[in-house]
Amino acid sequence: MVNSTEISRLSMCNDEGDAPEKLARFFMEEKGFSESDLELRLFIDTCINNETVTSKIAVTLCLQNKRVMIIRYAPGSLVTRERSAVAAARILEKSYQIPLAVVTNGISLELLDTYSGKVLSESFSSLPSKDELLSQMDVLKFQPNTDPKNREKAKRILNVFDVNL
Repeated sequence: MVNSTEISRLSMCNDEGDAPEKLARFFMEEKGFSESDLELRLFIDTCINNETVTSKIAVTLCLQNKRVMIIRYAPGSLVTRERSAVAAARILEKSYQIPLAVVTNGISLELLDTYSGKVLSESFSSLPSKDELLSQMDVLKFQPNTDPKNREKAKRILNVFDVNL
């Protein structure tokens, strides 16, 4: 359950443009990340059937020289964004699959395991801190996702889900 403090701090839904900065501020102030742990505004371009789509990743969390979690922001229903977030985590990094993905509309969120697609948590307060993620680095999977068929499937999913965003 999102408390009123989280809503006032994270109600970024007015404008997608400032969502990355507000999310980054949350991760630095509330979860102990430093500015150097964050990458803002990454993009994935896909071209399927001559239609190029640019998919946005608001924030990417990096620890020990690995991308650990992506955060995708979009207004509306989270359930409709789950598959595209998992697909983005599967193809953003060419040498491995990013293990965690978050979808948020600025008020609600879902933290997803990108290998199973399972929802791990549903509140800003339950997102792992930097220290918690660091303690999990040896158990998080960073498996290669180099199979061209799997990468193409993920690109198609991302393209279809983000075509109108």
